[in-house]
Amino acid sequence: MATLLLDRADLEVRIVDGALALYENGSRSQTVPLRLIERAIIQGARTRLDSSVLLKLAEAGVATLLLSPRAGRQVAIVLGPAHNDAAVRLAQARRTMDHDFCKAWARGLVTAKLRRQHRLLQHAETRRPDVRKSLFDARKGIDVALRQATDDQQADCPRLRGLEGSAARAYFHGYTALFAPELVFTGRNRRPPRDPVNACLSLAYTLLHFDAVRAAHGAGLDPLLGFYHRPAFGRESLACDLIEPLRPVADEWIWQQFSSGQLRPEHFGTDKGAYLLGKAGRGHFYAGWEKFAPLPRRWLRQRCAQLARQMRTEGEPWLEEFEDDEVF
Repeated sequence: MATLLLDRADLEVRIVDGALALYENGSRSQTVPLRLIERAIIQGARTRLDSSVLLKLAEAGVATLLLSPRAGRQVAIVLGPAHNDAAVRLAQARRTMDHDFCKAWARGLVTAKLRRQHRLLQHAETRRPDVRKSLFDARKGIDVALRQATDDQQADCPRLRGLEGSAARAYFHGYTALFAPELVFTGRNRRPPRDPVNACLSLAYTLLHFDAVRAAHGAGLDPLLGFYHRPAFGRESLACDLIEPLRPVADEWIWQQFSSGQLRPEHFGTDKGAYLLGKAGRGHFYAGWEKFAPLPRRWLRQRCAQLARQMRTEGEPWLEEFEDDEVF
């Protein structure tokens, strides 16, 4: 059990003999050894646990994501001990101020994302010939932005964000055509999501972001220090960077969930205009997600390990300079 989902109402969580013990109505319903858990997601209304549970999870290296019970919005992430190699973070911080590095990093992210958006729509044309025109037009719009992002080697981050935005407008023109009319999916919206598809997109991106934070933290990187998404108060900007190329991959998975009938309109409810996954819907969503997520997680681990190696090589000489200057 790599991921433990706690989404039942009135659930109490305790630590018993190196395991998480789950209690419902005063009776133990399940026991899960800590060594089997890589990540925990807590979304249940009135889920009760004390600080000792979070402490044991962190000590065991289990990252914990706290979601709002209804909307599935990230409230907090609790991580285990940080990597001890200061050279990595020192170089990472310096690179956030290196405009050439940030431009090259951003161009790689944006072009990878646009290529995957294009590939998704191209694949969809073979399955949905009835909406081929919308998909073809969307791909043409992405092609224009992708060509400009590839050809303009001097494009800075604001310019790349503009190209990413124009591609997104074209992309969602095609992507929305893939869903049934009763889902009322007309484009990307959030806070609150105003249709079932947007509710799933928001949750999927939140889960990808959580895995990106976990991968960065595990590699010794600082999740807050991004190169494309600039560092900002309270935002894990590096995680925002890392998930950009993965968004179209999640988009395709969500389309598959709806087209196969795994997710249906009756799996959703509304609360003050926001569409929310109900209990049955969450069960289908998370079960499918755990089958889908290993590949994106592996990509995140590999990408973070690669970046950390580069930062370590750059940062070790600087760290030695600090050590040489120490006077006690």
